[in-house]
Amino acid sequence: MFRPKVPTMPQPTGLITPPAVLEPTAVIPHQDATPAPVTPAPAPAAVSARPTVQLTPGTVVALVGGRTAVALVVGAVLVSMLLAVAVTGGSLAICALVIRSLINSEAKRR
Repeated sequence: MFRPKVPTMPQPTGLITPPAVLEPTAVIPHQDATPAPVTPAPAPAAVSARPTVQLTPGTVVALVGGRTAVALVVGAVLVSMLLAVAVTGGSLAICALVIRSLINSEAKRR
């Protein structure tokens, strides 16, 4: 029951393509055993198309302010999610207490 059954296919179906014919190629060894001397190419000058970034006190303050704002926004979002989970858990606990009280009072009346 738990053993997999592999389907068998006695005859292939659909289009059958013949295998590709590969022709052997001859390998010809290189006659010259000594390689020609290679002269190193001169190193290109490092010229950048982009201007270099210079940090001024104004840009540093802007970067720090931006990062602080991002950290505050992310923190506010995480705290609000935590608060939503806490409020939901508290309301579920109160509902459970009310339902248990109703069930116990109903059982005492009988």
